[in-house]
Amino acid sequence: MKRISKIFMSVCVLAVLQFSVMGNQLTGNAAGVESKIPIVDLSQDKARHVVIAEGTSELYQGHPTTVAMPDGKTIFCVWCVNHGGAAGPMARSRDGGISWERLDERMPAGYRTHQNCPSIYRLVDPQGKARLWVWSAAKDTRQGLPMPSIMSEDDGESWREMPPLGESFYCVMTFSSMVRLKDGSYLGLYHRGETKGEGKKYLEVVQSVSRDGGFTWSAPHAVARVDGKKPCEPFIFRSPDGEELCCLMRENTHKGCSLQMFSRNEGRTWSKPVDTVWGLTGDRHMGVYVPDGRLVVAFRDQAPFSPTRGHFVAWVGSYDDIRQGASGDYRVKLLHSFAGGDCGYPGMEVFSDGTILATTYIKYWNDERRHSVICTRFRLSETDYLIGTGLQEKTR
Repeated sequence: MKRISKIFMSVCVLAVLQFSVMGNQLTGNAAGVESKIPIVDLSQDKARHVVIAEGTSELYQGHPTTVAMPDGKTIFCVWCVNHGGAAGPMARSRDGGISWERLDERMPAGYRTHQNCPSIYRLVDPQGKARLWVWSAAKDTRQGLPMPSIMSEDDGESWREMPPLGESFYCVMTFSSMVRLKDGSYLGLYHRGETKGEGKKYLEVVQSVSRDGGFTWSAPHAVARVDGKKPCEPFIFRSPDGEELCCLMRENTHKGCSLQMFSRNEGRTWSKPVDTVWGLTGDRHMGVYVPDGRLVVAFRDQAPFSPTRGHFVAWVGSYDDIRQGASGDYRVKLLHSFAGGDCGYPGMEVFSDGTILATTYIKYWNDERRHSVICTRFRLSETDYLIGTGLQEKTR
């Protein structure tokens, strides 16, 4: 198998920027509030970067997601060819993302017919058996029934194609995120809507529950539809005390901030979606808790007037910051997009030493090469030091 060379991390920062946006430049809940948040720029520290799949003048590598295995070292990454195109590629790292091997030849033949942003998850059934699943999104009957999948019962050594979930699971993208509920079932969220031509009237976030480790799912139903806005690409995660679920959502009109909502009853009902703070405004959020309890959420920056708009960034803050509408600690520019956007569908993993592995697709080179799948590594101990605010010593 082809193995990609190791590239090791160094500690470097190109800039720490102080940036503010006055509230009268914003809309929604952000209006009337001055937003100030510093930015650490790590994007040009290429020693942090590993190329998982390099684009060419003809080949566009897009929209990856990742999943970490319990050993704390093994990572799987899946993506599609072309923008929202066919699935098929898969890679595995056994050393925390430093080197990767391609597994494409192990994939079932039918997997290459699956479409649009495959997402990978590790689910455990009620008997304690763990499986890896990759769902994709066939959007109409010409591409097959919605939500086809492949599954592995041996930690990714072999894979087989599974039946699509069916017509009731029509979607724009498959499950954007999942969370395990207290009863051991899994809550999966995705989005659907009218998306073509003059029919681009709405997008809505939908959820479904699996009680058997991913084989079957409850009838999907909408949980977020907002007048004048288009919620999509939900990221669901649990509060530190375990008692609340939070969902961050892309807002696809891009006229203001992103959206957020909360549930105190394991997703049975949700609060009314409201605007996030300015610093969390972006597309396709995905995040992790680090050992000190803070959240690091990565996305394609879409914040109004942001100096890093269109690039791959991460927001650093606490769960309480999100809950209370506080700005958070700072942002990190992770990678620079030479496409002026079109990046930031991330995989986010964190290791026991606090190292964060952020993976995305991006136009990495300013030449004829198209988008590549890239990962970058960093620790908050580094960015806290570089930001010069002593944040690593704050009590959470």
